[in-house]
Amino acid sequence: MIDTKIIAIIVAAGRGARAGAGGPKQYRSLAGRAVIARSAAVFLDHPQIDAVRIIIHRDDRSEYDAAMGELLFHAKLLEPVFGGAERQDSVCIGLESIEDQGPRRVLIHDAARPFIDERTISRVIDALNTNDGAIAALPVHDTLKRSGTDKLIDTTVSRDGLWRAQTPQGFQFDKILAAHRNAAGQMLTDDAAVAEASGMQVALIAGSPDNMKITQAQDFGMAETLLGRKMSKMEYRTGHGFDVHEFEDGDAVILCGVEIVHEKKLKGHSDADAGMHALTDAIFGAISEGDIGDHFPPSDPQWKGVGSEVFLARARDLVAERKGRITHCDVTIICEAPKIGPHRDKMRTALADILEIESSRISVKATTTEQLGFAGRREGIAAMATATIALPEDA
Repeated sequence: MIDTKIIAIIVAAGRGARAGAGGPKQYRSLAGRAVIARSAAVFLDHPQIDAVRIIIHRDDRSEYDAAMGELLFHAKLLEPVFGGAERQDSVCIGLESIEDQGPRRVLIHDAARPFIDERTISRVIDALNTNDGAIAALPVHDTLKRSGTDKLIDTTVSRDGLWRAQTPQGFQFDKILAAHRNAAGQMLTDDAAVAEASGMQVALIAGSPDNMKITQAQDFGMAETLLGRKMSKMEYRTGHGFDVHEFEDGDAVILCGVEIVHEKKLKGHSDADAGMHALTDAIFGAISEGDIGDHFPPSDPQWKGVGSEVFLARARDLVAERKGRITHCDVTIICEAPKIGPHRDKMRTALADILEIESSRISVKATTTEQLGFAGRREGIAAMATATIALPEDA
């Protein structure tokens, strides 16, 4: 059993018929990334969420794997489970699937809302400190009309006290699970309605106007526009890194996380991975956070012999803490030997796994110095790296 306190359930088992042709909307691309992946990433990266379970249709496993990409390997992501005939059935299945993990609270979110943000999630979680449940919602500002079957206005409806419900909707886990079991067959419109039917007190907290739900085909155009507006508020920074290590007696070198058989090994306080060190410094540089020596002083014995993935993961985490993302990395290994080409794809994969980005965003290449200098004399290996980081303008 995983020691969890808050688990997020993302409902993605629907067919999305109203969204038009192109398959279920949650697996369609939105500016190069699947809708479901955009929704899931925010919950996976939220510091208060301990685990995420996604509910999918039993026919969609291959689409799910392709859409999630590198997120499939995220430490917080649980195996998906298959949903039921209706959304309410799927949520109940999802709740029952995490019961043995003992969560205290649960957040339920629709995969078709890819613009959920960390602040809204945090507000829902905070409201659960004093309530059975809490949902993100927006007050209604438009004038409301009720019509008959003839589509003529019958009456004007007061908008006082009316709210538009969004997700996530958060609840005390034991109470919402019991409520869902008791509501079987009632076909209520959302999880808050299930909670209300059982007598739970559910609070309304401020949602976000950007937290739109993709329902119809034209919503994808609106979503692309919204995403473009959000991306325009990002700035891009570039950092450079350089590292060099000399050879000493040994039988293998480690470069970009890959061990390569060689007649020598690289000498260093840690594992002497020149490629990963250069890339780590490039990321630190892009966010103006000094270099490896500042974060992991070689004078500190705790870092002796440590794997360089620890350093690179720290740089990754600092970017995430600033709400940024790593958009591209380029590493150049400078040596006469060993040959890098046969190991390049493994290196890209290793770096991608640590940085939690697609391997297509990482380049690894090699060059020689035409037998000039220390590298040309085979006295050691050098590496250069460039990292491009996207950060919010106010970061």
